[in-house]
Amino acid sequence: MADRAALENSRKIQTLRQSPASPLKAAFEAGSVAGTVELREVPFLTMAGLRVDPGSDAGERLGTLTGGLPAASGEVRSSGGTAVLWLGPAEFLLVAPAESHESLGGELPRALVEALGDGAGQVVDLSANRTTLELTGPRARVVLEKGCSLDLHPRVFTAGTALSTEIGGIPAVLWKTAEEEYRIFPRASFAEFLGRWLLDAMREYASPEVP
Repeated sequence: MADRAALENSRKIQTLRQSPASPLKAAFEAGSVAGTVELREVPFLTMAGLRVDPGSDAGERLGTLTGGLPAASGEVRSSGGTAVLWLGPAEFLLVAPAESHESLGGELPRALVEALGDGAGQVVDLSANRTTLELTGPRARVVLEKGCSLDLHPRVFTAGTALSTEIGGIPAVLWKTAEEEYRIFPRASFAEFLGRWLLDAMREYASPEVP
């Protein structure tokens, strides 16, 4: 009976919630150019902010649970569908599938809190704090370069790298997940503004005059 109630509650949550960039869903579809550059929101990913010394006992426990904590700027450690992005020497952003969240029957971030235990550090559920915009295609890098000061050349910004930056003046974490695929994590309150900025930066590729 308890499992059935939990399942029903999960279904209600999925039906009622709206993602930060949901008002732009149709615009993302219309502004995307297949095979050139495409933009979409990946909503409701489970996210948690971790603050812990990676070399401490608490850091090792969290690393065991997540597949390891990154050791250097830009590094990402992945295990299955879970990834941990380096934000600072003792600060990390965990990103996992939506169903990992305890509200949908998963174990995160409660399991992270339990792994931290009474060790020095902090685990904060950031699932509602940010959203995820995914920009893909051979022109994705050029679009980002219109408003991002990072050197995004593939020799420098390689697949599997994530850094904090600004895109169109909006603070965000930028993660290059593949050669022509980027995930952008703005705070929820800036998601619609950044989405519109990206659409504007993509506009030239929607023109029939552009090969």
